[in-house]
Amino acid sequence: MRLGQNPAKSIDHVAQPARVTVAIVTYIPFLSGYYAQSLQVLKACLESLWQNTGEAYDLLVFDNASCSEVRSYLVQQQAQERIQYLVLADKNIGKGGAWNFIFQAAPGEIIAYADSDVRFNPGWLSQTLKILEAFPRAGMVTARPLRTPEEFYTSTLAWAQSNPSVHFEKERFIPWETYLEHVLSLGTDEAQARQWYESRLDYRLTLDGVQAYIGAAHFQFSAPKAVLAQFLPFQMDRPMGQVRALDERMNAAGYLRLCTCQPLVKHMGNRLDFTPLPAANAVRKPRLVDLPLVRRSLLWLYDRIFDLYHK
Repeated sequence: MRLGQNPAKSIDHVAQPARVTVAIVTYIPFLSGYYAQSLQVLKACLESLWQNTGEAYDLLVFDNASCSEVRSYLVQQQAQERIQYLVLADKNIGKGGAWNFIFQAAPGEIIAYADSDVRFNPGWLSQTLKILEAFPRAGMVTARPLRTPEEFYTSTLAWAQSNPSVHFEKERFIPWETYLEHVLSLGTDEAQARQWYESRLDYRLTLDGVQAYIGAAHFQFSAPKAVLAQFLPFQMDRPMGQVRALDERMNAAGYLRLCTCQPLVKHMGNRLDFTPLPAANAVRKPRLVDLPLVRRSLLWLYDRIFDLYHK
């Protein structure tokens, strides 16, 4: 039996979602070791998003079973209406599981995805949208110039070379400093980065006055929700390491994988005070922990302890 009428019946208008849903996945199981600065990195990520995004958007944060300190921070930010949608998973379902949820549940027609260690610069979203709107069948756009394996953008390359309305250029366009900043954040040493940089060229496309490089990355990208929905579900049996499935499916379906010509996002990694690795020829006193057998043994022990407490 119902007593009275539901007051919601008198509401004649509800808020409509923004065209863009910015979606961020977090996973910070504890605040020590590898994750010692990860909460500070997450805060830097979100603050840069709030400060440097001029366009309308809704923010969706999917937390993959982080520690209580991280969850408390996220709940506080939602209470202050800085996060529109907050999902707190009780176990880590991996990036693939988070993508399965986000790519279906995000209310916007465009999903701007980022890992929680990405810093956003002014103009990142406006420049991304400009490329998405200018290039037909644009599948995913990353907001910084980078180089990715050619096997993941063969469809983009074929489309550019066969389309007479596209101005196609091949040269070393990405500045060394821009390239180095990103690869160092992935744990590559400078000597290896220089070798990779010298061995490759960049592809630049111009269409109706809008420029983009070929290449995109799954740490940060924007894509139409309708496109992403075609590739669901992602079956991944590990938390990380299988995200290339999105790159492969996007390329196989003939969608373009592009990036901006300016570095408008930055991959921070797991610490704020990032210091480049020493050059390959730098002299460093040998350490016992650097011996291959010792290193492998310690890393194996670290993995077992991690699994014991956080799986």
